[in-house]
Amino acid sequence: MLRRRMLIMLGIVLLLVLALGGYKGLSIYRQIQQFSAPKPPVSVAAAEAREQPWQSRLPAVGSLKALQGVDLSLEIAGTVKALHFESGQQVKAGQLLLQLDSDVETALLGTAQADLGLAQVDYQRGSQLVGSQAISKGEFDRLRAQLLRNQAVVAQLKASLAKKSINAPFTGTIGIRQVDLGSYLASGTVIATLQDLSSLYVDFFVPEQALPNLSLGQQALVSVAAYPHRSFTATLSAINPKVDDTTRNLQVRATLANPDGTLLPGMFASLQVLLPNPRNAVVVPQSAVTYTLYGNSVYVAVPQKSEDGKVQTTADGQPQLIAERRFVETGERRDGLVVIAKGLTPGETVVTAGQLKLTQGAAVTLSADKTLQAEPTSQPGAD
Repeated sequence: MLRRRMLIMLGIVLLLVLALGGYKGLSIYRQIQQFSAPKPPVSVAAAEAREQPWQSRLPAVGSLKALQGVDLSLEIAGTVKALHFESGQQVKAGQLLLQLDSDVETALLGTAQADLGLAQVDYQRGSQLVGSQAISKGEFDRLRAQLLRNQAVVAQLKASLAKKSINAPFTGTIGIRQVDLGSYLASGTVIATLQDLSSLYVDFFVPEQALPNLSLGQQALVSVAAYPHRSFTATLSAINPKVDDTTRNLQVRATLANPDGTLLPGMFASLQVLLPNPRNAVVVPQSAVTYTLYGNSVYVAVPQKSEDGKVQTTADGQPQLIAERRFVETGERRDGLVVIAKGLTPGETVVTAGQLKLTQGAAVTLSADKTLQAEPTSQPGAD
């Protein structure tokens, strides 16, 4: 009886072990089937690698400087008697801007001119008398010296009187007035700044290695923070004949037309010097390139082929695409594009978003990159 019960219990235990083993085996089988099943295609954004004209540019930064610009200041001290300009006014060359009190100088000039008139009369009379030997040659020489001395005194006083006023040295825009009527000004006091804004200089520095690619008349695109969506065209007008021995940089100057006075001296400028010999280059969006320490790469969407070389298709008859990682050599980057010097051919489709989900040979489905479609296709026009 006891033996029979033990056999029954062993049978029950055996059945439980078999049931648990079968359940575990079924779970393992399902997991194997799940891992061995083909993964669904990964949805990624893509764009086409295209060939387009490409002109290399040399980036630089610089400052705008007026074609002519001075701080108007006084050579001598005095009290402001009259002001003939307003802040921000357009003035012409030679226009009177400021007049100091010059009563003393005017009086001294009148005295000197009277003395000069007398000296001229004495000299003319002496020139007649010396011919008839009525006066000596020495007396005539003294009269001539007196005349020359009086002429010099008059010229000196006229020069001193001229320093009592300031005239515009060139046509331009005068700045904010720094003095008031009746103020006593010491010599060297700045009354305002005068800037010729019809044209501007752009002074910038480039590495000495860039010298072979620079020449006078070359164009450069200039942009400033005040107008981020505009670019202005400048022309290289001067190249410094000496390299800075501290920085090993070369100073270059470009001339920029500014007829409407949009730009102001002192502005910070970003430049793109257009280098010679434009060429056709293969370009892709910058987001398509993955930059790593061991090389730059892109994922290219290519048709999947079977062992016999036939292109595999999807249920709707379209070619099945897979991701192929390809290492490339990149070049210049600009306006959201990067030049691919080696590794891609025009017309190939590259992945621009979703690379983190991809591995070599992963099936992919493509969609247009909406971020690229949202970007303006035309560049800002150069002024």
